[in-house]
Amino acid sequence: MKDGSSRRRARRIAIGAAVVLALAGMNGPALYRFGSDQYHEYKINRPEYKADNGKWDIVEFPEEYRLNTIHAALLHTGKILLIAGSGNNQDNFDAKKFDTRVWDPVKKTIKKVPTPADLFCTGHTQLPNGNLLIAGGTKRYEKLKGDITKAGGLMVVHNENPDKPITLPAGTRFTGKEGGKTFVSKDPVVVERAKKVFDKATGKFLRNEPGLGRIYVEAQKSGKKYETGTQDNYRVQGLSGAEARNTYGIAEKLALDKKDFQGIKDAYEFDPVAEKYIKVDPMNEARWYPTLTTLSDGKILSLSGLDEIGQLVPGKNEVYDPKTKKWTYTKGVRQFPTYPAISLMQNGKLFYSGANAGYGPDDVGRDPGVWDLKTNKFNKLKGMSDPKLLETAGTVLLPPAQDEKYMVIGGGGVGESEQSSKKTRIIDLLADDPKFVDGPELEKGTRYPQYSILPNDDVLVSGGSEDYRGRGASNILQARMYDSKSNDFKRVADPLVGRNYHSGSILLPDGRVMFFGSDSLYADKANTKPGKFEQRVEIYTPPYLYQGSRPSLSGGPKTIERGGSGTFTSQHASSIKTARLIRPSASTHVTDVDQRSIALDFTKTKDGIEVTVPKSRNLVESGWYMLFVTDDQGTPSKAQWVKIP
Repeated sequence: MKDGSSRRRARRIAIGAAVVLALAGMNGPALYRFGSDQYHEYKINRPEYKADNGKWDIVEFPEEYRLNTIHAALLHTGKILLIAGSGNNQDNFDAKKFDTRVWDPVKKTIKKVPTPADLFCTGHTQLPNGNLLIAGGTKRYEKLKGDITKAGGLMVVHNENPDKPITLPAGTRFTGKEGGKTFVSKDPVVVERAKKVFDKATGKFLRNEPGLGRIYVEAQKSGKKYETGTQDNYRVQGLSGAEARNTYGIAEKLALDKKDFQGIKDAYEFDPVAEKYIKVDPMNEARWYPTLTTLSDGKILSLSGLDEIGQLVPGKNEVYDPKTKKWTYTKGVRQFPTYPAISLMQNGKLFYSGANAGYGPDDVGRDPGVWDLKTNKFNKLKGMSDPKLLETAGTVLLPPAQDEKYMVIGGGGVGESEQSSKKTRIIDLLADDPKFVDGPELEKGTRYPQYSILPNDDVLVSGGSEDYRGRGASNILQARMYDSKSNDFKRVADPLVGRNYHSGSILLPDGRVMFFGSDSLYADKANTKPGKFEQRVEIYTPPYLYQGSRPSLSGGPKTIERGGSGTFTSQHASSIKTARLIRPSASTHVTDVDQRSIALDFTKTKDGIEVTVPKSRNLVESGWYMLFVTDDQGTPSKAQWVKIP
């Protein structure tokens, strides 16, 4: 016997089919007189089509509220934080025009929020108290080779004095001992004191290991003749005596080559209730393109990024304590490309899929593996197909999170490579010998795929481009549902807007999915017309919201302890089949390590259901979650917000 929702769905589909038959019977040939656009619009709005494929709608903000959304996060207020910073626009950067908006997709309101620094290409993650931690951003924009007039690059300053550090102000001059050329520092630098090294067996003093400081320098004058071709040692002008002997610089080639973006140390918490940024202690390292990952104890790991001189941070990772608001270095050194996809495992270790979103040598930190942060040991994982095509790939923890299966989606070659992969790769980290195996293929090689976990355990994969930043008009206007039970993709309705670099997707509390951003390098197939940042937001309504009424869910506690239970009211308790806690997304640059959907045990009560939260702190990280229930038709409720302390 069918329940009410099944009968309603069947009736609506029957009516839709009858309308189509009537149109065909009365005006059969007339259908062909529709323009292709009109017919497409007619087809995608048919009830039965939407029930099978879903529906896309474009949201276009009033002109004064449009922005180049680089980062987006779902707040526990149900609103969306949209961060542009300078929005990949150097004119905005030079004018210190930095932008943040808070958008309410229910009330359809949007407001500007004062932005304290250029949070363009920052890192972010959800904190246990519901704030969003935001760390890093842009100190200087990149300069292309043809735009650089003064030779410059990295100077490593050495301090051999074991008694005290030394500070060199901006404007310090370094003169080469061999070449005699002088270069000037752009910023101040603190060089730590030297470390005394002793023989472990005898305790005998062996040597002083110099303290090091990294700084960007450039020639005093413009011109190619001020370039250097080889490594040189540099005397620091203005020092005398012991300081002059103990302090010196070493630099490789200082040239007119391209200079990459440079990062900042600034860190903030965004308060979703007050809707404002709160400054906290800065990081120890400047970072542009960092990943922030939650650890077992609720602290936040910040890793990788480009530093204040545009170099890949040299493996110095650090942890933020939300209680003290301070940062401390982790044990040892480990280097990754920028925006590495690194997530907490149920055993407390960290999984690195090998996916990343940009900068770094092609032979440094690109192998997938399991990282023990406590010992700094890293065990590589085998079986990855297209291992050289993991830049701009997506990584998602397949639902439910308890199964600890990850999917790596698409990807491309390092840097501005034309290569892209149509592969998906799946790994079961709970297996005795975890290895990647290929999942279902995408139709096209795909860089920058957007991916969102849905309440019914499907994963929506959409968009991306075949080439770097959509070159050659290579945006992919396709979307698919991945079914983890059948390990298969199903093609659904095509998105209306192309999405590549600087794009992402976020599951909303009503079960729809929001898509933002896209930053094409060119706007035409011939790559002659500069691209324009995509400011429109698009919302996808999945098929499950066109299949009759949805189960209700209300009441219940706002806080549930791990291992504890909470009772919620539902008028459709008899038809409820699953309950899920879904962590709200914080998405940027194909990186969203916050996403996870946790299966909850539940029992049905007289007026609803009682759900039980798993005990594992590594599985259920502290913070706010969306609680969804799904009925026997696969239709989810609207979410109830629940805090796990």
